[in-house]
Amino acid sequence: MALVPLGDSSTPDEASVDADASPGKMSFLDHLDELRKRLVVTAVALLIGFLLCFAFINPIFDFIMRPLQEILPDGGRLVYTEPTEAFFLYIKVAALAGLVLATPAVLSQVWLFVAPGLYAHEKRFAIPFVVLATAFFVGGALFSHYLLFPVAWRFFAGFASDYMEFMPRIQPAFSLYVKLVLACGVVFQMPTVVLFLARVGAVTPGFLYRNIKYAILLIFIFAAILTPTGDPVTLTLMASPMILLYLVSIAIAWLFGRKIDGPS
Repeated sequence: MALVPLGDSSTPDEASVDADASPGKMSFLDHLDELRKRLVVTAVALLIGFLLCFAFINPIFDFIMRPLQEILPDGGRLVYTEPTEAFFLYIKVAALAGLVLATPAVLSQVWLFVAPGLYAHEKRFAIPFVVLATAFFVGGALFSHYLLFPVAWRFFAGFASDYMEFMPRIQPAFSLYVKLVLACGVVFQMPTVVLFLARVGAVTPGFLYRNIKYAILLIFIFAAILTPTGDPVTLTLMASPMILLYLVSIAIAWLFGRKIDGPS
């Protein structure tokens, strides 16, 4: 018969259940070692994604360059003025595509780094977190590629006149493309972040709903910072999906948020 220490009314089986349900405890050095492991795996995943995309660089390059070239006047082409500029452009295109390809692996490492501090029932959300975050990141990148960037690019090209001809260099054009793609990819993570915060009890749907007017104000300020043109059309186009994502986040917090049953 197992002995239970005085002052502890729980049985050994209950104690083991509580131990499994509680978050793990790690020292500072353990956290550093865990971070190192996750960074190494992330770097390997990004390298593999880069190599795979570089092997198929031509169709990827055509996919990315098409919206840049279509806005130019008939017969217009992007130019490069440095000997190595075009070569490094191919490298950067492969790196960007490799990042998108490796997104599930990168987000998995983020979750695995955070998971030791979570309860057992919270760790079950690993797959939904990775799937949701990947889908929204790719969705944000596609939104920028098909909608936001063409609008911003057309705005800049619209200043051509009898006195000026729009002949953009490829490097600044691609840099603008990358900034908008990454910005939209990060912004579209709002529902994923709210899912995580709602599960740990940091936010509630009521809190998000009560502060919706402040959220819309912050969204437009954030959109104004992200959009390079500053024109109302591009600003609204950037802010509109963010507002929609905020509403989706309220629904996610209501569906998946921690339920408070009150004292038992």
